[in-house]
Amino acid sequence: MKDVTLKLELSLGPDTSDLDLRTGVHSGQVTAGVLRGQRSRFQLFGDTMNTAARMESSGERSRIQVSQVTADLLTEAGLSRWIIPRSIKMFVKGKGEMQTYWVCTSSRPMKPKAADLETEMETLDEDTDSNDSSERAKEEDDAFLGIEGMNKTDRLVEWNVEVLTSLLEQIVGSRGCVVDRIQSLSQAESNIKEGERTVLEEFTPIIHLKRFDAEELKRRGRLASMVIEDKVKSQLRSYLASISEMYPHNAFHNFEHASHVTASVKKLLARIVKVGEGNGLEAGNPSDSADLVDLAGHSYGITSDPLTQFAVVFSAIIHDVDHPGVPNTQLVKENIRWAQIYKKKSIAEQKSVDIAWNVLMEDEYAALRACIYQNEEDLQ
Repeated sequence: MKDVTLKLELSLGPDTSDLDLRTGVHSGQVTAGVLRGQRSRFQLFGDTMNTAARMESSGERSRIQVSQVTADLLTEAGLSRWIIPRSIKMFVKGKGEMQTYWVCTSSRPMKPKAADLETEMETLDEDTDSNDSSERAKEEDDAFLGIEGMNKTDRLVEWNVEVLTSLLEQIVGSRGCVVDRIQSLSQAESNIKEGERTVLEEFTPIIHLKRFDAEELKRRGRLASMVIEDKVKSQLRSYLASISEMYPHNAFHNFEHASHVTASVKKLLARIVKVGEGNGLEAGNPSDSADLVDLAGHSYGITSDPLTQFAVVFSAIIHDVDHPGVPNTQLVKENIRWAQIYKKKSIAEQKSVDIAWNVLMEDEYAALRACIYQNEEDLQ
């Protein structure tokens, strides 16, 4: 279960790896049948099922709890090493006190609680080979690190890479698959980087999005198979890894929180811009321009501009970079250097944008920038 959820976190996003199972098992006779009605389904009934449900509800996450009857059957089958008696009897509704057992079949068993430690140590074979113990310890370390040595932050970085890559594919597709490094943009990039205006002073209340082009939208809808160069994807991964390291480990302004916000933005965009399974644009019948026009109108032009979609998601990822964890009002009271630079307005947020932008402007991300924009208008 844990291996599956760790893998799913790469595609489904934050907190997927926190999903877990609590299992209860009892053995005995059951009655089986299909209930009639609109939701007819095969079901099992009887006291055995009720007891199994009690085993589950009184158990713990990531563990399998079995009744005495099931434990006896395992013992008869020569599998007594699989079961560990709980140190206390469980009170089960309708049954009273019952002796229950934990099942431990994995080569990396769950660590017992202090209350169960003494009983479990007596039950386990005392002649366990020391090499096996070291192997189990290594496997537990690998499990903690996650898939192929990835910790949770690494998995979140990888998920964000996939989200932004799908948007980069649409950006490149919207301009006819052109990805060239434009040397003439170097000065424009330098001007933005070295400008004296603050982020808020650069704010534009109205952005003129590109004009609607039905043919372009159809073409983008057929570019689901387009693949971004490995070099660009590698730079994107490196950039997001750097950004993740700039997030402090405080309760509300960390990289996991930023990934949660990104997931919400992604869902919001999916409602505005219909996104299919292949991350391509869907608009009813691809040959019907009227449907595309209607879709573009209801999305206020966002459908027509994948760069805007990218900017929205990108903003969600970087919005709290290097956040101090205290409100701006406190930063103003302390009159710190950043409060003076940003003229005591949205200090933490402006600082986050500046830091993220300065990192993006580094030479090692030139190919990534060329994939995002190709002219000064897009850069602005």
